[in-house]
Amino acid sequence: MALRTAKQFLDGLRDTREVYYRGERVSAVPDHPELGVAARHAALDFELAEDPKFCELAVHCDGDQTYSAYYRVPRDARDLQARSKLIEAATTLGATLVILVKEIGTDALFALKLVLSRAGETKGLARLNEFYRSCRDRDLALCVAQTDVKGDRSKRPSEQADPDMYVRVVEERADGIVVRGAKVHTSCAPYVDEIIVLPSRSMAKGDESWSMAFAVPTATPGVRLYSSDFLHGTDDVFTNPISAKHRMVETLTVFDNVFVPWDRVFFSARPDLATAAALTFVEFHRFTAVSYKLPLLDVLLGAGIAIAEANGIQKAAHVRDKLTWFAGYAETVRGLVELAALRSQVDKGIAYPHVFTTNMAKWTFARNFHQALEVIQDLAGGLLVTGPSGADWGSEKVRPVLEKYLRGAWTADRRLAMLNLISDLTTRLYGGYQAVLAIHAEGSIEAEKLAMFRAYDPRRAVDLAMKLACLSEGKA
Repeated sequence: MALRTAKQFLDGLRDTREVYYRGERVSAVPDHPELGVAARHAALDFELAEDPKFCELAVHCDGDQTYSAYYRVPRDARDLQARSKLIEAATTLGATLVILVKEIGTDALFALKLVLSRAGETKGLARLNEFYRSCRDRDLALCVAQTDVKGDRSKRPSEQADPDMYVRVVEERADGIVVRGAKVHTSCAPYVDEIIVLPSRSMAKGDESWSMAFAVPTATPGVRLYSSDFLHGTDDVFTNPISAKHRMVETLTVFDNVFVPWDRVFFSARPDLATAAALTFVEFHRFTAVSYKLPLLDVLLGAGIAIAEANGIQKAAHVRDKLTWFAGYAETVRGLVELAALRSQVDKGIAYPHVFTTNMAKWTFARNFHQALEVIQDLAGGLLVTGPSGADWGSEKVRPVLEKYLRGAWTADRRLAMLNLISDLTTRLYGGYQAVLAIHAEGSIEAEKLAMFRAYDPRRAVDLAMKLACLSEGKA
């Protein structure tokens, strides 16, 4: 099958999937006034492959096979660099909002390939490779359900008062398994073709029932998707130039006695593989995360420079100082993303991003993001929250007043356009959404620090210090 068009992708979402939004069952996701916005945003991943400007980046030719470059298994540092550029280009097309319906699913596929190969699990690997080829050749959209609802976080899955707080196997049959439980924060689930389910944490003896990885079509009986409405109603293009047209939806993803045939089960009752899969997926996905953060930082920095000019404050020393800090922050993250690819390692024929550097990139982005918002809001001023609405600007009586009194060094129309962009990015619902994503998406700041601690090899530094101190290694 050839690459699908955006229309074919959207048409494929009109099926029996069980999606709920604001308490009501959604009959057709692409036609819904809110979820349809998110689905059309997701369709950009398909439009990208049709655009001559991006075709070389978005489409991969392998002999007589042509498929989406997202499905290209990275074999070396150059492949990871190309993947990062593709994700950055797609997010730029999405106006700073990652598209994610091919990015995250292929992160999971690559991670599972690596984990099963390392473990010598030939049966599970054969199932995974068949699933991978099917998704690649049919050009499918994928999401990943990883984060369990967790219940009492001081307890392991097997210790929970309600065992459904982590997705688990409740029955094993000759033809497959039956699973029950729920995942949360599942990005894009209402408008993908397949849901890949991964463990969310390390597992131990006694956690066998919760230690599995599998995939199901979104329309599978028993799969119910309860969609978040956080960006509901942001349809004023004047005040919400990004979020009125670009939206992502997360779900509480419930598995109510869902049957999964064995050919879609990649492993089961394996705490060791569950632990490895959870950690390995995160490292691939954090590389995706820092790649899609780059357009957001560029736009915020560009908007900061522009609004300083619009307000006539660009020559002030404190403004130059703030913008210099922001430029250093943005370019540090970009440099770390590139370094994570250059430092990549290859195992079982799969290149994976350098673990320490990837986490350092994500940690650097996350721990500085709220300071970055403060800088841009400081440069922009109070009109971010007291400015006029689209209805005001469209009024023949009100607009002349706004044009007279809301001009700065720039005319009012240009100044307000930049202020509304900044407001959407930093102050309104979409800004709040991005602010929370910065801290929690793809793992918390503490999770990134822990990963850095685990991945750092101190031998070079310690050996040099011991040598220069004229001390023998290992002696107190």
